[in-house]
Amino acid sequence: MIAKLKGMVDSLGDGWAVIDVGGVGYLTFCSGRTLGRLAPGEAAEVLVETHVREDHIHLYGFFDALERDWFKLLTTVQGVGVKVALAMLTVLSPDELFHAVVAADEAMITQAPGVGPKLASRIISELKDKVGAMALASAPGAVEAGDISPAPPGSPVADATSALVNLGYRPSEALAAVSRAAGRIGGDAGVEILIREGLGELAPADARGPAVGGA
Repeated sequence: MIAKLKGMVDSLGDGWAVIDVGGVGYLTFCSGRTLGRLAPGEAAEVLVETHVREDHIHLYGFFDALERDWFKLLTTVQGVGVKVALAMLTVLSPDELFHAVVAADEAMITQAPGVGPKLASRIISELKDKVGAMALASAPGAVEAGDISPAPPGSPVADATSALVNLGYRPSEALAAVSRAAGRIGGDAGVEILIREGLGELAPADARGPAVGGA
């Protein structure tokens, strides 16, 4: 299986790129977000998901591991094929997808071509319990994803995370910070406390205020 291509961009088209690796051109299907990082004649390195079928072998290329992981996750949902997954990743960044799933924002998800309200609802339903671990794993300095269970929508952790996202923090940063705060404080912490302590986790160490219960 091909897992990565490193070479020169030979050509670009609508939804695809040809990556020249040692004189061999590999046709790679990509999201618009990845294609926007590529330019003909320039060096490129893309992560690859290889799909093998009886009648073809298709390569799907991604600029980073997070986009590739979202592609793999999206295609586990019934009704989301590779074309729809790439269309979603063209319209929405991984962070925006995470926020849409956590917040159950069907309107945001239906911005992608080929995704109607019914499919958007299914995506949210099937992925809401899976995206927390992914965000924790991608956040710099985050605790191990297996140490904290994903926050279900409507829980204090989810609501506090949403509040921090609304303040401008990336969803992965916000979830990691609130989860660390919840683990430190305990399971009975309310939303307001989690927001305050989550902000403390995001602040530089010398700027943090006292923890809950401190002087």
